[in-house]
Amino acid sequence: MSTTVRRFLVGCFGVLLAIAVWQLASMIGPLAESPMPSAGEAITTMLQLLTTVDLWLSTLDTLVIAVVGLLAAIVVGVALGIAIGSSPLVMHATRVIVEFFKPIPPIVVLPIVVLVLGPTPFMGIFLVIIGCTIAIAIQTSAGVFDTDPVRKATGETFGLSRAEVLRRIVLPSALPYIGTAVRVAAPTSLIVAVVAGLLGGGPGLGQSLLQAQLAGNQPELFAYVLILGLLGLVFQGVSSLVERRVLHWHPQFRKENP
Repeated sequence: MSTTVRRFLVGCFGVLLAIAVWQLASMIGPLAESPMPSAGEAITTMLQLLTTVDLWLSTLDTLVIAVVGLLAAIVVGVALGIAIGSSPLVMHATRVIVEFFKPIPPIVVLPIVVLVLGPTPFMGIFLVIIGCTIAIAIQTSAGVFDTDPVRKATGETFGLSRAEVLRRIVLPSALPYIGTAVRVAAPTSLIVAVVAGLLGGGPGLGQSLLQAQLAGNQPELFAYVLILGLLGLVFQGVSSLVERRVLHWHPQFRKENP
């Protein structure tokens, strides 16, 4: 049995075990008297929601906000990271500013963004950009800054321009850092897109989640939670797959795929 199949089977066992514990806790355990639905009720409601058009339209809205915001954050974050990491002076001059903004969640600026842009997809996209850009910029600047100076000097010796050194030497060296940042930022973009609908009134699954909560429909509420969890797994899987495809030449991925 291959390692991949073994990991998949172990993961499936873990999921089934968690569902069984949830079901028992809601029937005879500490959750029996709580409004929390059983696993069976939540899963049944989820399957029913999957047959509705509204769910898929809300999912499409959330995916568009998350993906467009993430792509924009990659462009802005990589550009900022290159600008910061290319100069030790700029790197040290901006360190305090970057560290100041790093722990600030995008939800802090949500009220202002809603006032300016309204409960629209653009509001969600803007929040995703805010939530993902700093992390990508930090990783990119670290990758650019850590590029082997001997390799850069060798490229300049062979007559490469600064732009060619950046494209042929610096960026390939920083790609593993950028790949890690994007893999971490992918689920973050989904979370922010949901929060934009849940607290900001924007379109998507967040708004559907809020409506189920206000209606007191607990099975539907937890069904949306399950759907968001599955969507997060898909996001994480796709981002990891893209990272492996782009960085197939990197020693780490050559070891995983001999």
